[in-house]
Formats: sequence, structure tokens, C-alpha cells
Amino acid sequence: MDFSQRPFRVEIDEEKWIEADAVIIATGASAKWLGLESEQRLNGHGVSACAVCDGFFFKNQEVAIVGAGDTACEEALYLSKLCSTVHMFIRKGEMRASKVMQDRVMKTANIKVYWNTDTIEVLGEHKVDSVKVFNNKEHVESIIPIKAFFVAIGHEPNSSLFKGMLDMDDQGYLITQPDSMKTNIEGVFACGDVQDKIYRQAVSAAGSGCMAALDAERYLGTLEH
Repeated sequence: MDFSQRPFRVEIDEEKWIEADAVIIATGASAKWLGLESEQRLNGHGVSACAVCDGFFFKNQEVAIVGAGDTACEEALYLSKLCSTVHMFIRKGEMRASKVMQDRVMKTANIKVYWNTDTIEVLGEHKVDSVKVFNNKEHVESIIPIKAFFVAIGHEPNSSLFKGMLDMDDQGYLITQPDSMKTNIEGVFACGDVQDKIYRQAVSAAGSGCMAALDAERYLGTLEH
């Protein structure tokens, strides 16, 4: 990207440069994973990074979720309304989530919290059938039968390309102006998960994409006069 001159210049596939009077950034965010081989092998076959997207497929079944923040708690609570049991694995002896969210989780009867627990491997040949975990305090390994394994340890916005060019928060999410998709550079807009760390849903990303398109259209209209 070269936003230092107008029209802007954008390199495509590391070989072709194009020029644009306006740019909409919609690079999204990538889910953080545990880094397990089985996690990637079974992704889409019982392993998921979005409980809201995939939880319904495991209605009335036992599932597991790993994570200790507000998002993990929210997703565990969501799953608890669909699934018979939610096994929640916390690596440490405490959660990072707000006290309100922690209290809600602890008061939900079908959420079983495992403290000081690491995920060793997701088991299953073609689909998830269990998970192997290790209690790092008691040094005990166990296998828990489940049908789905949800990873809720956060997302990373795909914004590294724009460091030093566009304003972003301490997590790397692009900052847009209130009630618009405008960035700090006139003519550059951002939408979707690269600037939204709260909702992160396809429908809200699509809505912000529409907003960015309208903002860009209006901006281009000012250039014609």
C-alpha cells in the first residue's frame, strides 16, 4: 500500500500495482488457535472458532470450549442454552473475564469449569469424539468425550500491512471515525472485523461494508466537483 500520494497505489499479488482514488480495507481478523495439529485437521469437523456460528449443529450434545476472557464466557453461555454440557478449560487458576461474566458462567448448571487445564489434543479420526486435557497443577491427564471443540482465545486483526500508516488501537484494530467508516487518511475506509472487535459477525461485517461503500461513494462524489 502507498497512501502517501494520490491517487493511492495498491500492489496486488506482489506483482501488479493499481491506482485508486478511494480504498476500502476489509481484510478481516484471524482467530487465534492453540497450535495443535489435530485442531487444524478437524477444523470444520467439530473444531470451530465461532460458537455462535456453529453451536447449533451440536444441539443437546456435549461440547468443550477453551478460553478465559469475556468472549469465551459469552460463547460458553450461548452454548449452554443449546448443548447438554459445556466443558470449559481455563489454563490458569483464574479467568481474565469481568466478574459479572464469571459469575454468570459459574451459576450456569451445565457449564463445567476446569481450572489449571491445558488442552493436549483433540481426538477423532474424521470428526471430534473427545479431547485430551492435562491438569497442570495436579499433573493429571484425562480424556473427555465431546462432539465439538470451540476455541475462544481471541482474534488478531489482519492489519499489520497498515502499521505506521493508519491509526489503530493497542490490539491492532483499525480506528474509524464515529458514525462512519473513515480512517485517519481521507479517502481510505475500513470495515468488518479489521475494525470491529465487539460484534465480529458476518451480518454486522456486511453492514459495515455497505456503510464503507456509501462513504467511499460520497467521497468520490466530492472529487468530481
